[in-house]
Amino acid sequence: MMNLYSGTTCPFSQRCRIVLYEKGMDFQIIDVDMYNKPEDIAVMNPYNRLPVLVERDLILYESNIINEYIDERFPHPQLMPADPVMRARARLFLFNFEVELFSQIDALERGNQKQQDRSRQQVSDRLVELAPVFQKQKYMLGDEFSMLDVAIAPLLWRLDYYGISVPKSAASLMKYAERLFSRPAFIEALTPSEKVMRK
Repeated sequence: MMNLYSGTTCPFSQRCRIVLYEKGMDFQIIDVDMYNKPEDIAVMNPYNRLPVLVERDLILYESNIINEYIDERFPHPQLMPADPVMRARARLFLFNFEVELFSQIDALERGNQKQQDRSRQQVSDRLVELAPVFQKQKYMLGDEFSMLDVAIAPLLWRLDYYGISVPKSAASLMKYAERLFSRPAFIEALTPSEKVMRK
């Protein structure tokens, strides 16, 4: 049985919850208060961050690493591309999301006004650059839902919460976001604290 220590408002934990529900397998989610973490989180993850996945004697942290492990261990439905070239490209995209989008979350949640404004603009600009992709295709890699969609969904869900607005020119991106939000696994993976983040 897999146990996922998951922050109730943590976008990185949300990614892992989405993958677990997409796979429809046997797992337990242990909700952790982000601001009052039990000491054993720091024992399991030297960076004292969530999520943490525990399966027997295996302990994993970092959402993308956890998700790739789950995807390889339970291959249906497959969320990383089967082709090595496409898989490498997908990993580059995931890295890009971390550097350009998710690196802004700390500033959005804990920064001063100036830092928050700068981060909001950075995220908005980057999302606008992504928008044209969805004029031609349903998901990030085409017609199939993939790990890239999992990775970006928690940020798109939190746009209102973080005070990020995207211009009307990015309408295709917002339609894409609605497709993600309507997936049964996405809905099941939401915590009560996340449900209220979006109007």
